[in-house]
Amino acid sequence: MLLDALVDRRAAAEVPVLGSFIGGVPTAPGDTLIDVDEPATGRRLARIEDAGTRGVDAAVAAATIAAATWRRTPARERGALVGELAGRITANAERLATLDTLDTGNPIMAMRADVAKGARLMVETAGLALEVKGETFPLPGLHYTVREPWGVVGRMITFNHPTMFTAARLGPALVAGNAVVLKPSELAPLSALAIAELAAGILPDGLVNVVVGGPATGAALVAHPAIERLSFTGSTATALRIQAAAAASGRIKTLSFELGGKNPIVVFDDVDLDDAADAVVRGMNFTRVQGQSCGSTSRLIAHRSIASPLLERVAERAGRIRIGPPLDESTEMGSLISTAARDRCIDLVDDAVSDGARLIVGGAAPLDSALDGGAFLAPTVVDGVPDGTPLAEEEVFGPVLTATTFDGEAEAIALANAGRYGLTAAIWTQDLDRALRLTDAIEAGYVWVNDVETRFPAVPFGGWKDSGVGTEHGIEEIRSFTRVKAVNVRVR
Repeated sequence: MLLDALVDRRAAAEVPVLGSFIGGVPTAPGDTLIDVDEPATGRRLARIEDAGTRGVDAAVAAATIAAATWRRTPARERGALVGELAGRITANAERLATLDTLDTGNPIMAMRADVAKGARLMVETAGLALEVKGETFPLPGLHYTVREPWGVVGRMITFNHPTMFTAARLGPALVAGNAVVLKPSELAPLSALAIAELAAGILPDGLVNVVVGGPATGAALVAHPAIERLSFTGSTATALRIQAAAAASGRIKTLSFELGGKNPIVVFDDVDLDDAADAVVRGMNFTRVQGQSCGSTSRLIAHRSIASPLLERVAERAGRIRIGPPLDESTEMGSLISTAARDRCIDLVDDAVSDGARLIVGGAAPLDSALDGGAFLAPTVVDGVPDGTPLAEEEVFGPVLTATTFDGEAEAIALANAGRYGLTAAIWTQDLDRALRLTDAIEAGYVWVNDVETRFPAVPFGGWKDSGVGTEHGIEEIRSFTRVKAVNVRVR
């Protein structure tokens, strides 16, 4: 079994060379290979093919055959089979979590929670199968709409939550009646391949296909004429390239994106400082994915009167986080996805400090010789980052929190809305009227009041501005993988 082989070979001298998973079986790898490294140690985990046009064509061909039958499968049966796949993911939870930990550098405790969340999302999506329905209209005759699947859809995911994203992206498309060609990030592709294998024997062959590779494979998926519906989770820069490539394909395509964020957490002077400090640290996702989350509240905007004591509490809590080997049960924070990602974070911080910002904590790799081979970076807090600097404006996608101050409500809103992103925001205040004024004024798709990071599967998640198009989770995501057909019947 692929999953067993990948987990068991982590200490072996032989490095597995992997192809894609197409038509219900693993394929022989092509000639162009990409290294997949364990970011916490620098060791080679595997080599994967760059599937490219050849692999995408094969996957779409297999998916097209499967889609023709799957769309006619009753919705209740589709939901039951997707729920069965969720059960198989749960049965293999520990091995999938271990694989994700090796592949990403995220702590094992966090990846166990990720696998459980992915399976839960799939179960809840399966339970909505009978809600994929149309409407009737009270007009002379019989007038109604039906929702039909696109056929073959493409889904592209990023590296930070491999199992969770694979499960969460497969569920809605399958329940809606589509076959899927999924491309995982080349940085963390292994659990997607394992889940495709778990699906074999439950779902019809060709219904779930995983093509592995880099940008060339992604470009082939975007350009394929048979794929009219695509979704992508990742960076805004890549999404812009996908939009351009979709237009250049000569076919009209429906795209949805869940993209980056430079998300504010606005803290007023009427809150409990300990509660707020806990939230600032939790919202940064230091202890789940090392800050590598689009939803992380990475910009602290604090009322000037409480900024100093709040930052002291935040720095103290960040400094207590246990950094260590990701498979260690006591580790709270693992490594970034690559040394390049770690070095980019450090460079952004160093440049901001050179421009006058104040480094409060972190900003470098932890002083632990046992971690020297990995892409580790201590939780970092930087105060007073000058406007216009890259650290003030760009998504870092790492464990770096910036802090600034405000005096009045209007200034807080202006700071929160500054920049190109609008994914999440958090507002901390005991004044309900103020909280509601800010939720109305802040330009973000997902807003917390006196909370951070808590998400509910039925609540749509998606960004404004350059943070995305469309939403995920719940019935709306399932519906987005259908097309509406209107039927008009004249009654004599």
